[in-house]
Amino acid sequence: MKRVFSGVKPTGHLTLGNYLGALRRWAEVDQHRADALFCVVDLHALTVDHDPARVRRLSRQAATLLLAAGLDPRSCTVFVQSHVDEHARLSYLLECVATDGEMRRMVQYREKSARERERGGSVRLSLLTYPVLMAADILAYGTDEVPVGDDQTQHVELTRDLAVRFNQRYGHTFVVPRATHPPVAARVMNLQTPTSKMGKSDDSGPGIVYLLDEPEAVRKKVMRAVTDSGREVVYDREERPGLANLLEILAACTGGDPEALAGAYGSYGALKKDTADAVVEVLRPVQARHRELAADPVEVERVLRDGAEKARAMARPVVDRAYRAIGLLAPAAEAAPDPVPTNAAR
Repeated sequence: MKRVFSGVKPTGHLTLGNYLGALRRWAEVDQHRADALFCVVDLHALTVDHDPARVRRLSRQAATLLLAAGLDPRSCTVFVQSHVDEHARLSYLLECVATDGEMRRMVQYREKSARERERGGSVRLSLLTYPVLMAADILAYGTDEVPVGDDQTQHVELTRDLAVRFNQRYGHTFVVPRATHPPVAARVMNLQTPTSKMGKSDDSGPGIVYLLDEPEAVRKKVMRAVTDSGREVVYDREERPGLANLLEILAACTGGDPEALAGAYGSYGALKKDTADAVVEVLRPVQARHRELAADPVEVERVLRDGAEKARAMARPVVDRAYRAIGLLAPAAEAAPDPVPTNAAR
């Protein structure tokens, strides 16, 4: 079977975009067709100012939601990144292969560092180097495919480049992975700013549907979604991004086609109502299962502990091989205990 790896970052509450763009496909498709690993990448949450207690709380919530979305520990491996040391071990080796220019070309680093400079501040070094840690997350497991949203494709391309470069310089060590994308709603946009992604790190609540939002909150947000000028309901991502976003969300929730759905509506109001109802129904079983799991934290902890053990067993041989390939001296074997003399002095 092919090996699949992907993860979620606990920098905010998971959103409808996370579910439609990633989690649902992981549960319905990826965990059944491949040897799949899904990870809460908590080390990535440390690249910005953060509250330690909140990171821990969101990490647990994210892990619980992965299970609530349908990931089955009997079919896949679910774990927390920081519980497996091999991620950090491999990250440094890959930093020794990556270049400063590659890091500074990453879109997220350029955007976030520019915003911070405008405020007279500077970003953490880890924000510059975190794409290398992401590469380590992927390469440590011999990953073949990485299911990601469109905005993460650049990071998978960097991972491929680093794997090829390492293999060429030091001998074949890593599988070279590729990015895969769901066919619809790969990138759900903010309901109030439909040219921006519905990101969990963005606290502008009215444009974001969170997985644990109450049904009435969901309906209110969708009904207040920004649409475009004109009255005709058409699917045009460039000229009518607000309508396109609603049509893609409805299509992802119902299994329809955005263009075909557009022809079925004569008004924005009817489209919004149906979209709101569809979102509520999609989230209903996830929220119900989350309530059950949240009431049994010991079970979630067991799943994460077992998942980390499985992940560690997969990653350690790969990372040890990379350490040998790049030229590091293997640790000396533990000294054997002194033998017990056969004729002890009396």
